[in-house]
Amino acid sequence: MADSKSKRGGADRSRVAAGEGYEVSYFARKHGLSKREAERLIKEVGNNREKLNAAAEKAKKR
Repeated sequence: MADSKSKRGGADRSRVAAGEGYEVSYFARKHGLSKREAERLIKEVGNNREKLNAAAEKAKKR
């Protein structure tokens, strides 16, 4: 069943939906990453937004 866009809340905001291209694109753009790099991070770290933001910041410093 498709994700209901009307049901939003804290649980929805705390995750990055890797299957939703617009979410991956937003995350990549926010951190100055390519979409491929963002997808790799999501695969490695998981979809927890806090952990992904930290990993993206760490990746930018390299």
